[in-house]
Amino acid sequence: MRELAPIAAARQHAAMNQRFLFASILCAALVAGTGVASAGGQSGAFGVGAEYQLSGVGGLSGIYDGGMFHAGAFLGLQRINGQNGAPSTTAVDVGGEFYYHVHTTATADFGIGGSLGVASVPTVVMNMETSKTELFLEPAFQIRLFLSANVAVSFTGGIVLGLADAHEIDVTASAGNGVTGGIGVHYYFF
Repeated sequence: MRELAPIAAARQHAAMNQRFLFASILCAALVAGTGVASAGGQSGAFGVGAEYQLSGVGGLSGIYDGGMFHAGAFLGLQRINGQNGAPSTTAVDVGGEFYYHVHTTATADFGIGGSLGVASVPTVVMNMETSKTELFLEPAFQIRLFLSANVAVSFTGGIVLGLADAHEIDVTASAGNGVTGGIGVHYYFF
């Protein structure tokens, strides 16, 4: 996958951890400042919003809530800094996710499932620009917390399994050793 110089990788990893910590604190502050939500996770609701992963991938997502499960699709972009004089490029990620609700309350749910993603990663080989397609399977859990009846923040944790051209896990693109995490926010229409 993408290799970074050790110092650059450490700086990028530290910056991602700082952004994740900031986003977590912001979400916690929002939760602390809100009252009790009336009802969340209504069957038949459709949510639109955004998700961001520790790997730096983030983008738009849509979710359908089926009551005992929720399923969705996402489109993400990730900026990849060029190395050894190579220009920076942008990787495009698309995929889907599914979570079965193991436990549900009026204001939150806990789901087990995961996502399947495909990434188109531009590369430069012998001064020729090309791209490779990487396939990722991410078994995970997700907690959705409804701040109101139709606004939810989500926290996801799991592992990354690289398939197809993504056999080796890039430790700098995940939380470490194939572990991943993410946050999201969605507005639900019902």
